[in-house]
Amino acid sequence: MTREGGCACGAVRYRLTSEPLFVHCCHCLNCQRQTGSAFVVNLLIEADRVELLSGDPQPVSVPRDGSTQRIYRCPCCQVAVFSEYGRPAVRFVRGGTLDEPAGVRPDVHIYTRSKVGWLTLPETVPAFEAYYDSKALWPPESLERLEAVMRR
Repeated sequence: MTREGGCACGAVRYRLTSEPLFVHCCHCLNCQRQTGSAFVVNLLIEADRVELLSGDPQPVSVPRDGSTQRIYRCPCCQVAVFSEYGRPAVRFVRGGTLDEPAGVRPDVHIYTRSKVGWLTLPETVPAFEAYYDSKALWPPESLERLEAVMRR
């Protein structure tokens, strides 16, 4: 199944050529500040499986807790389309930029220690106050794909 998405103005369009490795719903303060929202949904996927159909998202280095993350934004409307967290081989595609964002559900909620109080998380999805052990939670196929991309 392929998914497509893009920025608000349509200058940047992309296609995911496979299912994501895993889907995070992050409630950290950095994500709240960067999105202006209570959380962000990120689809983790290999960079070579994000096919640009149009446009050229521009990287912007953004400080976060003593390190830097690169957020790729549309050069026209400045919408954040995806991010890198120190590993260019894996992209964190912003779920809200998908043409059908309702078709994606988080596999995990992370950094819930800073979750807004009015949001109730589903009991059926694992939730962690900080990060988690991906080897314990990710499907074996996703772990194999991650290992393969990190070897390149």
